[in-house]
Amino acid sequence: MELFPRPRTEIAPGAVHVPGWLSPQWQQRLVSACREWARPPAGLRAARLPNGARMSVQTVCLGWHWYPYRYSKTVDDGDGAPVKPLPGWLAELGRQALAEACPVAGPYDPDIALVNFYDAGARMGMHQDRDELSRAPVISLSLGDECVFRFGNTENRKQPYTDVELRSGDLFVFGGPSRMAYHGVPRTLPWTADPAIGMSSGRLNITLRESGMD
Repeated sequence: MELFPRPRTEIAPGAVHVPGWLSPQWQQRLVSACREWARPPAGLRAARLPNGARMSVQTVCLGWHWYPYRYSKTVDDGDGAPVKPLPGWLAELGRQALAEACPVAGPYDPDIALVNFYDAGARMGMHQDRDELSRAPVISLSLGDECVFRFGNTENRKQPYTDVELRSGDLFVFGGPSRMAYHGVPRTLPWTADPAIGMSSGRLNITLRESGMD
């Protein structure tokens, strides 16, 4: 139990932060699963941007493989292997997360999971999640090191934005009017992970979404 409980907060219309939503047992299960998903083939890698630079965040994809700025069923920018399947239990966890954050939301059938790993030097620039055809909400689950999550507006990468501290076990959902908001991770807080969940450093972020594709 936290000494100073953090309240559930609506950061913007349709964007909800639920601190400590994942139990320690669920965090352990997800960390273990991420390690398995990271193994080749179709394993963890850093995508190359159109300008030739490598992203500092490393990613493994489930259901559909993402690379800038498209989806495919094979790792076209890597080993060419078929993308790993999205487990049914993870999709169900996403539905439970949406029901927790947005009880009035409609049916939700995520078929994509992007698993991002941040080491101490990794960052994520401000961007929109716009490569999906569906505009169903995005579910974000945090594991390991704490981070500063910057949640912005739908027009550009500039202010106004809100900086949110995300800790291991936190849930963040954004949909509706905030579905196309720019967001990013300007920094992590190294060595804040709890070794009891199976990782002593680094941050894992699992984002679930609907592709809208066949």
